[in-house]
Amino acid sequence: MLKRKLLIIYCLYALVLPSAAFARNPDSEIYQAPQEVIDNIKKEGMGPNSQVMKTMSYLTDVIGGRLTNSPNMKRANLWTRDTMSGWGLKNAHLEAWGPFGRGWSLKHFSAGVVSQQAIPVIAYPKAWSPSTSGEITGDVVHVDIKTEADFSKYRGKLKGAIVFVSNARRLKADFDGKAKRFTDEQLLLMANASKPRAARGGASRLERIRARMTPARLKSFLEARALTANAYKFMIAEGAAVIVDNSRKGEGGTVFVSGARVANDPPKSLEDIFDRGRSLTARDKAAESKMIPQMTMASEDYNRIMRMVKLGEKVKMFVNIKAQYHDEDLMGYNTIAEIPGTDPKLKDEVVMLGGHLDSWHASGGATDNAAGCAVAMEAARIIVKLGLKPRRTIRVALWSGEEQGLNGSRAYVKQHFGETNAKKPAYEKFSAYYNMDNGTGKFRGVYLQGNSGVAPIFRVWLAPFAKMGASTLTLRNTGGTDHLAFDAIGLPGFQFIQDPIEYSPVTHHSNQDNYDRIQPGDLKHNATIMAAFVYQTAMMDQKIPRKDQ
Repeated sequence: MLKRKLLIIYCLYALVLPSAAFARNPDSEIYQAPQEVIDNIKKEGMGPNSQVMKTMSYLTDVIGGRLTNSPNMKRANLWTRDTMSGWGLKNAHLEAWGPFGRGWSLKHFSAGVVSQQAIPVIAYPKAWSPSTSGEITGDVVHVDIKTEADFSKYRGKLKGAIVFVSNARRLKADFDGKAKRFTDEQLLLMANASKPRAARGGASRLERIRARMTPARLKSFLEARALTANAYKFMIAEGAAVIVDNSRKGEGGTVFVSGARVANDPPKSLEDIFDRGRSLTARDKAAESKMIPQMTMASEDYNRIMRMVKLGEKVKMFVNIKAQYHDEDLMGYNTIAEIPGTDPKLKDEVVMLGGHLDSWHASGGATDNAAGCAVAMEAARIIVKLGLKPRRTIRVALWSGEEQGLNGSRAYVKQHFGETNAKKPAYEKFSAYYNMDNGTGKFRGVYLQGNSGVAPIFRVWLAPFAKMGASTLTLRNTGGTDHLAFDAIGLPGFQFIQDPIEYSPVTHHSNQDNYDRIQPGDLKHNATIMAAFVYQTAMMDQKIPRKDQ
């Protein structure tokens, strides 16, 4: 009964919404592509000619994980450049940004329990981890440091040890299933959301954390970070051989793994933690002497070993990590390609679309974010294949360094369009950027980032796709990906609302982020909608409205 009432409300809301929260000037005209064009975009995008899954397979199966500045990342840059050029896009090239730091690639890895019995384990080295000195064998020691007094427990006991630094995780049965699509009720709540308080999300992470810290909480936070920093310095000084942590989430052999930890000096302020120039990251060459080999283990294996140690068993493990650092080129690269505009008055204006090409290294980086790159590439291919002639220039951008802080997109925006208080001439030539980076799920609508002025336009553009499940507009912000680089300086940047499927609990940054977790129909759906949005943006008489208009 509740569901029926909500659906009735939803239908009424959809009727009144354009004239209420998303009101527009009735005299204004919204450009809408001819029905024939939309039909052809649907036919090309949803039909057998689609190239999106072929692109996915090459990026994830053939190239694989694309850690920023790794050889695989550079290979992906070059392959996407050449592929888009082969489809007929123009000015396909790589744009450098940075410097970022050294690259890293894994040449060999193996690990397991050897005593009292042989037990294979599922684990992955952390990115930028140093190598072991060949295959090493050592006792497992659980180090649990909660206070300064705890250091004395382990002094003289860690030389050559395989050090476990996490606690066991309790795993629960999954009675409900992980894969989800948004329900009508959830979409209604999004559509009914009020305008977000944050205007553009431009505050740095440091500023956001400082704003919510009381003096007492800040003191406690810094003390905890200092204790952890001292613990890592202590383990290195004591001669530990390898540091192992438990996967922070996931089960069934799923491992969530990211970058190695550096034994920096204890922080004295928030700036010491979040200011890039005040501490070393694992990709800095100088950090190599402040790290030891590190890996993350699947919780089932980690928990079992922890229980054995707790029962008094002397557990020995072998670990062999062979990795290579790449110092030959410290710059990062974005892949750029264009469909030139044809209108003499508008061709210098730009509509952009894209996703981030970099990924973590434990799998093929399929949902995060080969999917977004394949969809953006496919949307551009559809436009070229159909022989459409956009008035404005359409530019595809496949970013790198997103996983380390939106580095590629932020650098690109700064270089081409400027900063909040120092805008460049191209700033006024920019219309909109469309991004995809929330997994494999189908588009259900658009996050407007508080830009109510664009809602009437997007509502018209979504109408042909309503029966395909895409009709929701929400004023909400969504964060954590490259449209924020544009939004931060007042340029229209949008992320599509996507069905979650199993993104957060399974694939995001894990060893399960592979081709087989992709929903082919969803990607075709997404490329089709993105092509329609981008093309219509490029055909409008005016640019997409901005928040302050």
